[in-house]
Amino acid sequence: MTTPICDFVRRYAQSGTARLHMPGHKGTGPLGCEALDITEISGADDLAAPEGIIEESEANASALFGSRRTLYSAGGSSQCVKAMVHLALLHRPAGTEPVILAGRNAHKAFLHACALLDVTPQWLYPDAESSLCACPITAEGLETALSTAERRPMAVYLTSPDYLGGMLDIAALSAVCRAHGVPLLVDNAHGAYLKFLPHPAHPLDLGAALCCDSAHKTLPVLTGGAYLHIGKDALAPYEADARECLALFGSSSPSYLILQSLDYCNARLAGDFPARLAEMCRKVEALKTHLREQGIPLRGTEPMKIVVDAAAGGLDGRELAEILRRHGVEPEYADPDALVLMPAVDTPEADLVRVEEALSSVVLGTPRLPLALPHAGRQVLTPRQAMLSPREHVAAEAAAGRVCAGAAVSCPPAIPIAVMGEEITRSGADLMARLGITQVPVVRKAQSFFRQTFP
Repeated sequence: MTTPICDFVRRYAQSGTARLHMPGHKGTGPLGCEALDITEISGADDLAAPEGIIEESEANASALFGSRRTLYSAGGSSQCVKAMVHLALLHRPAGTEPVILAGRNAHKAFLHACALLDVTPQWLYPDAESSLCACPITAEGLETALSTAERRPMAVYLTSPDYLGGMLDIAALSAVCRAHGVPLLVDNAHGAYLKFLPHPAHPLDLGAALCCDSAHKTLPVLTGGAYLHIGKDALAPYEADARECLALFGSSSPSYLILQSLDYCNARLAGDFPARLAEMCRKVEALKTHLREQGIPLRGTEPMKIVVDAAAGGLDGRELAEILRRHGVEPEYADPDALVLMPAVDTPEADLVRVEEALSSVVLGTPRLPLALPHAGRQVLTPRQAMLSPREHVAAEAAAGRVCAGAAVSCPPAIPIAVMGEEITRSGADLMARLGITQVPVVRKAQSFFRQTFP
């Protein structure tokens, strides 16, 4: 498969052309990558309106993923999430309102999109209590939510895979959405590689209208490289307006280093990547089997993620992370209840051996219940009103009863404990304190605009 962006930039770097254009490093510097770091010069195309090498490269990606259209982002899935919500708002079905049904484990980028676009999220919860990063919505639960919604939503927004390796039944959920005439938007940030499994499990293959992938999370792509995918059966206007929606939330100076990595990734995906992925999945599954045989409890069904269920094993995920570090392994994430490891196609087998050796000495304790996904407090203001309100910061212990002015998050997964405009519950404030969140942004009371809200 062609790599037009990479080819152009390398030719330019070797041409000896005087760089009387941005960036200011002029192609030299201590990092070693400066010669390949360019801007929208003649022939380099423009990500905001591609007609040349970027358009060709995106067409390659579209063919690989089987999408109606795949567009690049140099601003991660955060930029793509906002663009998806904007597209759903621009082309919402007749009779729907600017309301979106969403799993409560949505990333904070979704909350920022709702606030910026004045969209109201209505939260979906699982049938039973779930752990902090998970929200296992079922087709039956979604059917009930759509059938009983007081305000007909314009779209459904779900996260799969979640941060702890949980995967939703996207095929069944998308069928429910089609029956109700609303699009399904999927945050597939952790699942770009799912398209290239022996049995593809990517949201595009399972009926999603729009989805985003953080290519950099699981594919050989530089940090910030992502895709916005439009499904083959999605509305035609999505394709027409997607570029402008992305541009609204992205920089006008996207990194050509990131674009080159996305471009080169196409060639990898079209080559031996699927075969190597299948082999790595076998190795990861073998490691999981060995860990289970040692009594280490695991969770999640995502094939390329290893998640130790520390709570079920009476362990502390943070202590497990320190054990791994002493063996030369840096995990993706750890909290009191879980430890997350993210191998990839290029992970050396020796690294998996290190993981097994590090965890082989773990002594299990008494199982305990994990921290639970919090339920929403009373909605006092819309997310937009809260985001634009004067604010102050208070200690987490004093936040109960106050109105959240920002997406108070637990840590890297960015799962909201309280959402902009919600009254922070006592249990939510306690959870923030337990997770080490010391200061919480809240709406200031002494403002004339809010005198009726805060008598």
